[in-house]
Amino acid sequence: MNIKITADSTCDLSPGLTEKYGIQILPLYIVKEGKSYKDMEEIVPQDIFDHVSAGGDITSTAAINADDYINYFKPLSEQYDAVIHIDISSDFSSCYQNACIAANEFENVYVIDSRNLSTGSGLLVLEAAEMAQAGESAEKIVNRLNNLALKVEASFVIDKLDYLRKGGRCSALAALGANLLSLRPCIEVVDGKMKVGKKYRGNFEKCIDQYVKERLEGRFDISKKRIFITHTPTAPGLADAVRRAIVKYVQFDEILETNAGCTVSSHCGPSTLGILFIRE
Repeated sequence: MNIKITADSTCDLSPGLTEKYGIQILPLYIVKEGKSYKDMEEIVPQDIFDHVSAGGDITSTAAINADDYINYFKPLSEQYDAVIHIDISSDFSSCYQNACIAANEFENVYVIDSRNLSTGSGLLVLEAAEMAQAGESAEKIVNRLNNLALKVEASFVIDKLDYLRKGGRCSALAALGANLLSLRPCIEVVDGKMKVGKKYRGNFEKCIDQYVKERLEGRFDISKKRIFITHTPTAPGLADAVRRAIVKYVQFDEILETNAGCTVSSHCGPSTLGILFIRE
């Protein structure tokens, strides 16, 4: 079958990866000062950081609507035997619900709820693309992704809570206390929802080293196929240090580094880093 894989822009896959696997990205909207911009087409993370640094309000995200999805899916459904679209978790956004509404207009469009965000969903997108290139059927790919979605392990450590405070996701007092105590919270995705995990304390680079160790050391339930290092702008050399730390604990076939897109950047701000992989 000739199958097209698409995903929303929250999957945070680099242009090199989307080009390599022929993946089409559908942009969410980033709302800045009441105006909407297409994610990674009309606005990029640095625009958000510059805006907030200049005293502007935090940006927000808006889902792709059903009409947009129909316009995206229509030409693809005519060109390909099947279209498989992977969305950010339905608990984070209405993208999945809107995509399902649009898919009802077509007989060959399938929508996957990744139950994740960022390269947590990106892991599923790459799996789908590889299966499509190998000539697997749409039904087999869909079944594989639905099973795999439950096995993705995604988390990020945030240096400062300033963006979460400005976005109303934590109180000013909590943010002040965390910053004064040098607390770096780990945000985890569990059952399609975000929760606060361990709060690391101390220098951000040392916290990241401890975080990687605790995520990987002594684990025998991790797929060694690939792992993502995904981050907003961080200290020079930190991502390379994370790469060196990873290989001490697990020998992955592929370690991929990507920059977090506008969604993670809007909510978490600079100096946010996570490792994302799949359990066996």
